Amino acid sequence: MTKKILLAIAAAGVLAVPTLTILAQQDEEPPEMGFFVTSVGLGNGGDLGGLAGADAHCNALASAAGSSRTFAAYLSTQGPGAVNARDRIGDGPWANANGLVMATSVESLHYDNSNLNWEFSLDENGNQFASRIDGDPDFTEHDVVTGTQIDGTAFPAGQDQTCGNWTSSDEGSVRVGHADRYSFTTPGSPWNSSHGTPGCTQANLISTGGAGLFYCFATD
Repeated sequence: MTKKILLAIAAAGVLAVPTLTILAQQDEEPPEMGFFVTSVGLGNGGDLGGLAGADAHCNALASAAGSSRTFAAYLSTQGPGAVNARDRIGDGPWANANGLVMATSVESLHYDNSNLNWEFSLDENGNQFASRIDGDPDFTEHDVVTGTQIDGTAFPAGQDQTCGNWTSSDEGSVRVGHADRYSFTTPGSPWNSSHGTPGCTQANLISTGGAGLFYCFATD
């Protein structure tokens, strides 16, 4: 066999491997949804009915979208018995409604190795977080309530960052993240802890670019 023929066979073999790999990946079932941004809030400002009310909202939306998994809201509380959002959401990995893995673990979720951004942070129905105007993303609404520090832990007691632990639709403030991560510099503004709001009314949340939406993660 000539050297030219051997080289041709070798090249064909190398090219065949990626093709087979791609076909195998296409045949695999995508992961079940384990993460979403709520498509709608509760409409009562920072009063979500506490953690229990927020969790119930997550599960109602997930069930309506056809999921039988158990979800928890990514929210922290403050004061005695404070709860860390990162401790509420299971171990991962979590995929969005289109089967894209958003983060593989709690650590990767909080240390910039996640896919949370305007393109992939979908709601439970698979809709993109940022709508489009004339083909360009519209980021006028991008706040998601978390009440959480950037590492996923609760703020210390003192200045309210959770709208009275998710019971106030009047006084207080709430810490929000930017689900689009489009503001500021690379890699973008924090998805879970960007700024506070001037109050806890629905109008207060809207005034800074929000609607009382929050993140839901599958815990099972």
